[in-house]
Amino acid sequence: MDVHLVELADHPGATEPEPFAGPDHPMRRLTRATAFGGPWTDEDAARVQKIFDGLAPTWSADHVDPTKNAPIADALDRGGVPVDADWLEVGSGTGAGARIVAPSVGSLVCCDLSAEMLRHAPDLAPRVRADASTLPFSDRSFDVVLLVNMLLFPAEVDRVLRSEGAVVWVNTLGDQTPIHLPPSDVIDALPGVWTGMTAAAGTGFWLTARRAF
Repeated sequence: MDVHLVELADHPGATEPEPFAGPDHPMRRLTRATAFGGPWTDEDAARVQKIFDGLAPTWSADHVDPTKNAPIADALDRGGVPVDADWLEVGSGTGAGARIVAPSVGSLVCCDLSAEMLRHAPDLAPRVRADASTLPFSDRSFDVVLLVNMLLFPAEVDRVLRSEGAVVWVNTLGDQTPIHLPPSDVIDALPGVWTGMTAAAGTGFWLTARRAF
């Protein structure tokens, strides 16, 4: 475990996910590439958008349940993140994360590459269609950036996050999540030096990370 990362006790309801997506899954390879400086092309964006546009009509039924939501709720409870603050969810999909955080946080903006995902999301926060490699927000706009089963574009997360802000990274199926990075890799991928804490909850895990000063 990275010296900059504290591992908390598992949430009492934590359980191992069923086998689903291994290290050779195409989205896993893309996740690692984008996090560690690999190219993100217009073709990549178009391909990912097409995949998630097609999944959107049934996504909420398949991906909104208490077990998969548990890591998000536990991060809010134990992750030490500012709640009454300005939040951005990147890769918000059909609103699984928004359903958990919107009632609790000061403000929330949801963004996603897929217009269809956003169209099927509940009207809980402003929804912005955007490519996360070039977010349409000013520098230092948010106190928290939330990513649930989302590709990590480290430079953009760093750019839009305020100096004392926090990143919340969630994989709802742990290491079986197609779009997966372990907490230590997220810490390493973010620009500069970061510290964090992590724990398992539901069938997944969460990480909260802050810049080290």
